[in-house]
Amino acid sequence: MTTVSSPVTPPKRSRWQTFWQSPGVRKLRRNPLAVSGFVITILFFLIAVFAPLIAKPTGNCLRDLNMTTQNQIYNPLGSAFWRGIFAPPQSCYRMERLSFSQEPAPPNSVPGAFAPFGTVNGYNIFYGLIWGTRTALKMSFIIVGITLAVGILIGAISGYYGGWVDNLIQRFIDVLYAMPGLVLTVVILTILRAKNPGGDPTFPIIVAYCIAGWATYAKVLRGDVLKVRQLEYVDAARSLGSRDLPLILRHIIPNSLTTVFTVAVLDLATIPLGIAALSFLGLGFEPGFSEWGQLVDFSRAWLKPEYWYVLMFPAMFIVLFSLAFNLFGDGLRDALDPRTR
Repeated sequence: MTTVSSPVTPPKRSRWQTFWQSPGVRKLRRNPLAVSGFVITILFFLIAVFAPLIAKPTGNCLRDLNMTTQNQIYNPLGSAFWRGIFAPPQSCYRMERLSFSQEPAPPNSVPGAFAPFGTVNGYNIFYGLIWGTRTALKMSFIIVGITLAVGILIGAISGYYGGWVDNLIQRFIDVLYAMPGLVLTVVILTILRAKNPGGDPTFPIIVAYCIAGWATYAKVLRGDVLKVRQLEYVDAARSLGSRDLPLILRHIIPNSLTTVFTVAVLDLATIPLGIAALSFLGLGFEPGFSEWGQLVDFSRAWLKPEYWYVLMFPAMFIVLFSLAFNLFGDGLRDALDPRTR
C-alpha cells in the first residue's frame, strides 16, 4: 500500500520579507555605488533632522525657543528639544554671526565660539551648512512632490485620452521646453519677486520651480501610460464598467510610476544646485539665511589659497549631496528596469 505525501507548503513570508527579497531590491543591494549613495543620503537626513543638536541655537533662535542656555536643546523632556527638531522658528535659519568683519576667519580661530569651518563675512560657516542641509532637503522634497503630483495627473490624462487632449498638452509642453529650465525659473521668479520685493522668497521659488518642472514628469509618464493602457487587464476593467477616473487612479497610474519615480529621485539632487544658483545670482534667499548658495556667494570675494575654507566646505556639501542622490537614483533605475535583471 502506497501513501501519498501531502505537498509541502512554503513558509508564509511577511510583506517586509517579500519586499526585501524582491528582484529589484536584491539588485539594488548588490550595487555598491547605489548603497553608498543611499548611506550618504541617510547621513544628510540625520544632519537635517538633528540640526539643532549639531549646530546649537543662538541669538534670536535661542530666545524664540524660550531657552536661556544652549545646552537646554539637549533635554528631550523640554519643549525646546521637540520644537527645535520638528518646528523651529524662522530665526533659527539665520546664520550665526560671530563678528562684522568682512575678512574670513580660519577654522577654530574665533575665541569663545564653535566655528570648526571658519567664518566668512562674519557668519559661522558650520552653522550655515548644517541648517542649510535642512533648507536643501525641505525645498527639494516640497518642489519635487508638487511637480511630481501635477506631472503624474497631466501625463496620465494626456496618455489615456489621446487625440486632441494629448496633442494640446504636448504642444504646451513643447512651448515650455523651448526655454531652458533654469532660465524659465529665473524669469518666473523675477516676476513674482517684483510684486513682493524684500519678502520671503520661499513661496516664489517653489511656484517658479513647479511651473517650470512639471512638464518632464508629464512627458515621461505619458509614454508609460500609452503602453499600459493597451494591456489586457485595462481592457478587462473597462469591460466590467470601470469609469475613466477610477481606472486611471487604480490601474494605470500605479503601473506606470517606475520611470517617473526614478526621475524624481534624480531631481532631488539638482534642486539644491538650482536654488544655490539663484542665491548666487541674487534671486534666492536674503543674505544671512542658512542656505548653501549664500555661502558660495560670500566666497566669491575670497578666492585665494589662504582662504581655501570659505569655498571648500560649501562645495563639499553640495557635491556630496548631488552625488549621493545621483548614485542612488542610477542604481534605482537599473534595479527597477526588468531588462537589466
